[in-house]
Amino acid sequence: MPADEELHRHAVENLDRADALLLGRVTYEMMEAAFRPQAGTEARPDWTEPFARTIDAAKKYVVSSSLDRVDWNAELLRGDLASAVRALKQQPGKGLFTGGVKLPLALAELGLIDEYEFVVHPRLAGHGPTLFAGLSKHVDLRLTSRLEFGSGAVAMRYEPGP
Repeated sequence: MPADEELHRHAVENLDRADALLLGRVTYEMMEAAFRPQAGTEARPDWTEPFARTIDAAKKYVVSSSLDRVDWNAELLRGDLASAVRALKQQPGKGLFTGGVKLPLALAELGLIDEYEFVVHPRLAGHGPTLFAGLSKHVDLRLTSRLEFGSGAVAMRYEPGP
């Protein structure tokens, strides 16, 4: 997806709305490779720095059965996903933020997502993963906000329900 300064600012605002990130292995490793301070070997535009600082400082919970350990302000979640996420959600604070493909599908199946945000970019890719492919039941959503970006991307926020 094309990223620009405005979309990165929006991502920082989203991350600021959460106490921690809940990530699967693939998303964790991708974000770590791109935004961990000592990891980045490629030059990034200056406007990515607020996002890089925000994600670097964020508490992260990583759901993985293949990783033995994590660092980068992260804790590995093992065992029953539903129980682990319910326990995290019961802690006081602003809540959790997640992203990716496989983990959101698993969380949707368990009914553990309180809010969805989809950012639709003005690009047809023709390949790649399909969000929520294989979802076993319909999840009706109610639009709560919509934000249009100068790039033509549109962020739509939904809550489960009629």
